[in-house]
Amino acid sequence: MALKKNKSISIKKYKKKRELNLGIFLFAIVFLYLVIMIILYFTNDKISAYEVREGSIVRDNSYTGLVIRNETVVNAEGDGYVSFYQNENAKVKKGAKIYALTPKEINAEEPSAESTQAVLTEDTQAGIVLQIQKFNENYASSDFSSVYLLKNEVTSLLQNALSETKTQHLDSALANSGMEASVFSAAQDGVVSYTVDGLESLTKESFTEDDFDRMEYESTTMSDRMKVSSGTPVYKLVAGEDWSVIVPLDDETAKELEEKEVSSIKVRIDKDSETLNAGFSIIQREGKYYGCLDFNNSMIRYAEDRYLNVELILEDESGLKIPKSAVIQEDFFVIPRDYLTTGGNSSSEGILKEDAEGNVVFHEVDIYNISDEGEVYLSGKDVSKGDILIKPESSETYTVNGTKKLDGVYNINKGYAVFRKVTILCENDEYCIVQEGESYGLYNYDHIVQDGSSVDPEEVVY
Repeated sequence: MALKKNKSISIKKYKKKRELNLGIFLFAIVFLYLVIMIILYFTNDKISAYEVREGSIVRDNSYTGLVIRNETVVNAEGDGYVSFYQNENAKVKKGAKIYALTPKEINAEEPSAESTQAVLTEDTQAGIVLQIQKFNENYASSDFSSVYLLKNEVTSLLQNALSETKTQHLDSALANSGMEASVFSAAQDGVVSYTVDGLESLTKESFTEDDFDRMEYESTTMSDRMKVSSGTPVYKLVAGEDWSVIVPLDDETAKELEEKEVSSIKVRIDKDSETLNAGFSIIQREGKYYGCLDFNNSMIRYAEDRYLNVELILEDESGLKIPKSAVIQEDFFVIPRDYLTTGGNSSSEGILKEDAEGNVVFHEVDIYNISDEGEVYLSGKDVSKGDILIKPESSETYTVNGTKKLDGVYNINKGYAVFRKVTILCENDEYCIVQEGESYGLYNYDHIVQDGSSVDPEEVVY
C-alpha cells in the first residue's frame, strides 16, 4: 500500500486594513469641546443674571419729637378732695361738668358693668352702626388709616356714653353724702387730660434744646379722690385739633429737605404704627435745625404724650427693584424724531442716510429711547458722527453730531446683552427702584446682568 506524501501548503498572511471609526471621531470632538468649555468656565469671569421683580424702597429717618398743643392748665379754686366727672381724654363741650370739690373724701364707687351697659341707648347704638356703615362703604385696602379713624369714632361715642353714666353716678353720690360740694365746668370745648408736666405753655417760638432732654422730664397725674390745694393744677384742657411735633434735624437732612422745598411729608408714629400726612417747615434756632410737623387731626390719640417717636418717610417709591451694580451709562447719538421713517420690506423703523455717492439709502435702526423732547437715541452701529440724514418727504437734512448719556442695564432674555434704558425713581445703598413698563425699558420678570460693567453690548452671555 503506497503512502501519500503530505504536501505542505504555504498560507500567505495579509495585514487587515483599518477603517475610520466615525463614532470615535465624533466622541473625540465632543470630548475636546467639553474640555475647552470647562477650561473657559473656570478661567473666564462669571456673569451673574438677576431676575427683575416688582418692589419698593422706603427711606426714613427716626426721631424723638416734642409735642406742642394748645393746652390750658386749670388750677383748683379751693382746698379739698377732687372727684372727676369725666374720663381721661374725654371730649367735652363748654359748660360740661369736669370735677367737684368737697371738704372730705366721698365714697363714690366706679359705675358697675350693668350701669355701663345700660348707657348704650338706641341713639348711641345707632351712632356706632352709622360709623361702621360709612367705613364699609368707603373702605379701600390702600388706605388702612381709615381703620384707626373708625376706632377713634367708636371709642369717642363709647367714652361720651360712659361719661354720662359717670356724671349721673357722681351727682347721686354727692347728693347722698350730705356734704356741700363745689362743681366746676369747662370754660371751652376741648379734650380733658389729668396729666401735667409744666411744658403746657410751649410754642414753636419758645421751645429750646433742653426741652428734648427726657432724662429731666417729669409729669404728674391727678386721680379721683386725691387732695388738692387752692392754686395747684387739677386738670388741663386741650383745645382744637391742631397740634405739632418738633424734631431735631442734622445739617445734611435739613439742607436736603430745604433744597427740595418740602412743604408736606409722610410721617409714621411708632406708638401705634399709624401713618399721617403732616405739613412741614424748618426752624433754625441757635445754630441748630428743627423740623416742624403740623397735624390737623388725630390729636386725641396722643393727648397724653409729650414725646413721640416718629419716622419721616423721605422716600417711598414702588416699581421694579434692581441692583445698583446693574446700572451703567452708555453714549448714544441723538437725532430729531422727524427723521424716523419706515421702509424696506417691513414696517421696521429706520432712517434715510446719504451714502458716499450721494444716494439716499434706507437703514433699519434699533431705537434705545425717545425723549419727551423728541430726541431719538441711536447707537454707534447704526449712525456715525458726520452722517447726513434726509428728512422723509422733504429736502431737509440733519448732520449727526453730539451724543448724550443714557442710564440703563443689559437685558439678557435672548442670551446676549441688549441695552435697555431705566428711569431711576429712588435708590439706597444696594438697590434702586426704576420705572416699570416704559417704552424701551424693563418689565417684570426680565433677566438682566447683575454687574453691568462685566459685559459689552451685544456680547453673548449663554
